Formats: sequence, C-alpha cells, structure tokens
Amino acid sequence: MTPDSLRALSGAPSPGADFGSKHDTVKFVQDTSKFWYKPDISRDQAIAVLKDKEPGSFIVRDSHSFRGAYGLAMKVATPPPSVVQQSKKVGDLSNELVRHFLIECTQKGVRLKGCPNEPYFGSLTALVCQHSITPLALPCKLILPDKDPMEEPSDSPPQTATNSAAELLKQGAACNVWYLGSVELESLTGHQAVQKATTLTLSADPPPASTAVHFKVSAQGITLTDNQRKLFFRRHYAVNTVIFCSLDPQGRKWTRGSGSTAKIFGFVARKSQSETENICHLFAEHDPEQPASAIVNFVSKVMIGSHKK
Repeated sequence: MTPDSLRALSGAPSPGADFGSKHDTVKFVQDTSKFWYKPDISRDQAIAVLKDKEPGSFIVRDSHSFRGAYGLAMKVATPPPSVVQQSKKVGDLSNELVRHFLIECTQKGVRLKGCPNEPYFGSLTALVCQHSITPLALPCKLILPDKDPMEEPSDSPPQTATNSAAELLKQGAACNVWYLGSVELESLTGHQAVQKATTLTLSADPPPASTAVHFKVSAQGITLTDNQRKLFFRRHYAVNTVIFCSLDPQGRKWTRGSGSTAKIFGFVARKSQSETENICHLFAEHDPEQPASAIVNFVSKVMIGSHKK
C-alpha cells in the first residue's frame, strides 16, 4: 500500500509520497490502516486511547513536533526503568505504559528514527505489518486492530495471534530476490536440506548465474515471477507442498559479480506428484533493506504456520 492509497483510506494527506514507487521493498496490501492511522489526534489523546489497551496496541499519527514525520504511540507491558526510578511517589504509571517513537520519511522510505538496525519500508503499512510479525527495535510486536480503538470497547474477544497471522496471509507479501537455483534432495528436509543445497550451489563450477525474480507469499503458497523471463515466466508452489524455509544454517553468503555479498535462504517443497521427493529452491536477498530474515519469518511463521493449524 503506497502513501497515496493510505491517504485515500484515511482522508488525510500523507507526507513522503515520493517513495511510494520503490519496487524492491515488501509490499503489503491490507485495509486496517483506518483503525490505526489517526493523523489529527494529539499525543495526549493517543495516550488516553491506548493506556487501558493490551500491550502491542498502537496508533500512528502525524507528528506535530517534526513536520513531515509520523508518531507511533504503543502500549507496552512495563514502563522504562528510568521512569520507575523517577516515580518514587505512588502515582498512576498507566500513562508511562504508552511509549512514543518517531517514524521518519526519507527518499528510501519510512523507518523508525534512531534505530540503526531498523530497515526502510516502502510504506507505513509495510512498516506496521512487519512489526506485527517481529518487534525488531520495538519493545514488543504490534497487534493489528480489527476495530477502531477510539470507539467504545465492545465485549468481543481480543484478536489472537492465529487470527492476526490469517489476516496477514490474506494480505500477502512480496519483494524481489536473487534466484540461485533448485537442488533435488530426495527425502531430506529442514535445516539440513537448506545447508546441503547451499553447499552444492556454492561449490558448482562454474557457479550458477543469479536471476532477479519477484517472490510473492500468499494464502495459496509461493509464486516466483522471472521479471525478464530469462529462466522461466512464473512458477507457483502450493501452500500444501511448501514444508520448510530458513536462512543457510552456516550463514554463508552469495557473492555477486560486482563483489557484493548477500545472505542466502531457501524453501523446501515437495516435487509435484511425489509424497517423498523434496526439492530446495535457493535465493539470496536482493536488497539488505528488505532482509532475508523477514522473508523467512513470513513464510515460516505466517504461511506454513497458518497452514499447519
């Protein structure tokens, strides 16, 4: 979802619209932004809304202190140690359980300010969705809301992790990666399969050429599209055939012709028409700002995890 479509949903202008055309970052498509994007509320209003919610509840608003940036207000389980030490008196610490983070807009995308390990994201929605899968630099994972937090609370049960994963899967994720090749492994699976496929691929002489492909994860499975149609047009691996996904257990990297290196990851799928023969499809991350670990997390925890339940 680009900032323009976010603006259309919220009815409010969205700064930083010039980065919406970036193609190498994960694109998430979902419609919960109207619940969590509240551009015009104040910091105090955000605290009032969130202080009685469960940890991980959040609101994104337009920052009033930093023009062109966003403020992320989120409920956490415990206040920062510095606040506990300062607050010697027995006061109400519930306001201190709402933490505030600044989201900066740059030419590369949006990111949490002051957190060097945080990647850039192509949109606010992509940033929010990734942090609902893994907290990265935040104190805990964000919980995607299924209703407007500013409305009166109802008796409906809170959204569960399973529901959240199902929602994320419905939205899907996609990015560009380098396709390194596929290795037949008989019945081998798990980390050993990815490790063996990596060893065989890296020891090949001459080394296989890497091809940029579009890697899409959805409730139906994984779809690879060779944008330049060098090796193939499109390949689809149904969700019930994909059985494992991980980074190379030995942490080896793919060295491109330019000398740059990239993390290697792979997924193991059953060969078509076979119950026992597996094949490992190997990739390297295309852009370090869209890390391989995020792709592996999405495939393992969201896609495969949801299918097993």
